[in-house]
Amino acid sequence: MKNQDSILLFGSSGQIGKSLVRKFTKNNYRVIAVTRNIHRKGYQIKTQSNYGYLEMEQLTSFSEENISSLMKRCSICINLIGIMHEKRKNHFNIIHSDFPSLLSKIAKKQKLKQFIHVSALGIEEATDSKYAKSKLDGENNVRRNFSNSIILKPSVVYSVSDNFTTSLMGILNISPIMPLYYKGETKFTPIHVSELSKIIFEVVEKKIIGQTIECIGPEVLSFKDIILKILISINKNSLLIPLPLFIAKLSAKFFQIMPNPLLTVDQLKLLKYDNIASGKYKTNFDYGMIATKKFEEEIKLYSFNWTKGGQFSKKNIHTDS
Repeated sequence: MKNQDSILLFGSSGQIGKSLVRKFTKNNYRVIAVTRNIHRKGYQIKTQSNYGYLEMEQLTSFSEENISSLMKRCSICINLIGIMHEKRKNHFNIIHSDFPSLLSKIAKKQKLKQFIHVSALGIEEATDSKYAKSKLDGENNVRRNFSNSIILKPSVVYSVSDNFTTSLMGILNISPIMPLYYKGETKFTPIHVSELSKIIFEVVEKKIIGQTIECIGPEVLSFKDIILKILISINKNSLLIPLPLFIAKLSAKFFQIMPNPLLTVDQLKLLKYDNIASGKYKTNFDYGMIATKKFEEEIKLYSFNWTKGGQFSKKNIHTDS
């Protein structure tokens, strides 16, 4: 029997969005996936869905009128839209603060059952980061506008489709040297995209409202731990060098002029702060939504893309004894 709840999904073409399309349509939810360009992103999204449960909507203008017309067709709205670097001035505020504020206002007006806003973990202390400040402003706007909102704050989300582990694998595959910013001591609680999607699904299923939940994986890893695990997984050796802060800032200034920067000055500031449970809010574990996937085991499933021989490399060939 078809579930009567329809889900309006913003940010459907990213790794979390595609995973959610799979999860919800597989479980008989109708998903309305919003994208700016159906011709470029539509095929990627459609291939993730259960046949008959996905609708695609192209919006080139996120006006109140356009969004209201879409929300009239759903009972739940999920916002995944976010950026890691600014392409133009004030872009962080527009995407992370103004847009979720608009969505939450319309969600209240349309009397939606739930508005789920995906923010970020570890931003409260990062007052010198524009990214963190815009994310925090967005959270506060959402809470103020619609009391039924749910704010999810995930740590680093990883998968074969991410921009985190795959970028590091690409760098470590070709570089004999890897800089360690802040001595590699910054802590993370990485969570696999499938487990974050399961958390979002359970938030909907359990009809949770008015809560802020920190979404974390099962282990705490330092940045150095992550690098070492990736090096083992791709069968490479790199010299890990703690980088003085002034040199790190110079390199970040250089990298951020690239179209898809490896590191920006703002990201360098953010990297100074731990990305672990703060203790201010409940985590997914407190709600019985247990994440079990270990970072080292999961990256093995796709790290062969950066090894000599790819999927046919020696470590991926299994023979019976």
